[in-house]
Formats: sequence, structure tokens, C-alpha cells
Amino acid sequence: MPQTNALKQYKKSLVLTKKQKSVLIGSLLGDGTLRVSSKAVNANFKVEHGLKQKEYVYWKYSIFKEWSLTPPKISYRYKEDGSKYEKSWWFRTVRHSEITIYRRIFYPQDKKIIPENIGSLLDTLALAVWIVDDGSLNGNKLDISTYSFSFYEVNLLLCVLDNKFSVKGKSYKDREIGYRIHFPVQETLRLSEQISEFIVPCLAYKLPVTP
Repeated sequence: MPQTNALKQYKKSLVLTKKQKSVLIGSLLGDGTLRVSSKAVNANFKVEHGLKQKEYVYWKYSIFKEWSLTPPKISYRYKEDGSKYEKSWWFRTVRHSEITIYRRIFYPQDKKIIPENIGSLLDTLALAVWIVDDGSLNGNKLDISTYSFSFYEVNLLLCVLDNKFSVKGKSYKDREIGYRIHFPVQETLRLSEQISEFIVPCLAYKLPVTP
């Protein structure tokens, strides 16, 4: 669909803030995606989470509201009998050159990667978003799903966590699915202290109970 002059001018006024960049980066480590359609020049950012994470989706939307033309919607899927069911909540931004910059960093060959400069991109807010996206808690021990990344990329993330946030974790192979990152209790607590202020209340269960 051709863009109106008003929309073109509006998009020119958009500039990613520091907070938006952090949430974008954290999301890309987790469930977020950047996509360039076949007839487009620039990428857009899509957020999608399960039905129980509606509040989290709306929290991300509140940060990118001026970048999205419509509020979050429910995504539907269809059963074999043709009936539909609710699957997730989602929204996406407009296509924009500033988002395309991150598409080039994280998708250099159309497949999401961990860039070598992730240490300079990852801050505390981005870390919190990543953990809320893909982290799970079991007995005050945090696990992060990193299935889509290689062994090298996972260990690059571990080095950044150690050097930048003083948190030590380990990677392990989860059957043939891929790699996960695991933190013992004390490291989980240390990590939690750094990100707790950014955690959406409905997802506080992803943080450990402090003794």
C-alpha cells in the first residue's frame, strides 16, 4: 500500500530513544523479530508473546506507541476442523531506517545472530527484557533459553554477563534442541538485584525470592 505524504513525514520525525533501543535489543535476544518484506526497503519490529503475557506486550507497546499505527491485537490460529483459537498478543512498528540498522546488525544474512559487539549494546534494561522474554526460574535458579544461537554465540553472551554485570553462568546442551544458559542461586540473586526495577509486575515470578 502506498504511503501517504503525512505518514512519510510522520516517520521522518521518529528517532529511537535510548530506552527504545534497549528494549529492542533485549527483545532481539529473546522473542522479538525484525522483518523486511519482499517489496520493502526498511525493517519493522514485531513483538509477540503468549496470552498470559498481555500486560508485558502492552508495556512494550507503551514504549513504542508512537512507532506503531495500531495497538496490540490477538493472533489467532486454526484447528484442523477450521475453528479458530486465540494464540498470542502482538504488535509491530512501522518500517523505518533506524530499525533497519539493527536488522543489519542482528540479521547479516537473514538469520538472527548475536553480534560480536553485543557487549556495547547490552545494558541493564536490555538484560531485563531478555530475561523476561526467555528466562525461567526453578528453585531460585535462572535458566535462559538460547536455542536459536550457536555454542560460540551463547558463550559470547556468558562472557558479556561476566565482564559487564559480574554474573557467572554456564551453558549446557538441552538434548538436540540447542543450548541454554544456567545460573546457580547466588548468581541468580546477583542478576536479579540489577534488573528488578525493570520487571513488569505480572512477570515478577521470573525473579527469585530473596532470602
